[in-house]
Amino acid sequence: MSRPELSLSLQFADPRHKALLPRHKVARWIRAALELPGEIAVRIVDAEEGRQLNKDFRSKDYATNVLTFDYSHEPVVGADLLICAEVVEREAQEMGLDLVAHYAHMLVHGTLHAQGYDHEEDDEAECMEARESEIMIALGFADPYLKA
Repeated sequence: MSRPELSLSLQFADPRHKALLPRHKVARWIRAALELPGEIAVRIVDAEEGRQLNKDFRSKDYATNVLTFDYSHEPVVGADLLICAEVVEREAQEMGLDLVAHYAHMLVHGTLHAQGYDHEEDDEAECMEARESEIMIALGFADPYLKA
């Protein structure tokens, strides 16, 4: 099955995990979650930038793992995904996850948000989480929602 075309910009404001996130892997993970062609910028940020953006755009004064700014859903998915390196690293350690797998999950999660998926309501969360699990398993990772 062919994957949608992707125009990817990959930026590292926080370079701590740059070696773990080669462009070809990031593109593969995003493409796996895309349902239409995409123009997506991924920016890996530090906690300060992540906190400021979350505060400015969501009125939440803390850094979160991934912020998705979606601009168009079709005919081309246009979005910026901002991933906070410190938060992803902390979450992976706290949950005993492989750091690369957690990054892949955050990129899949953000890409689904960019296409209109949400998890505010229980039924939305169930649908989005099922899609994330399906994609992560297809990519060769463990189900991120499987309770051990």
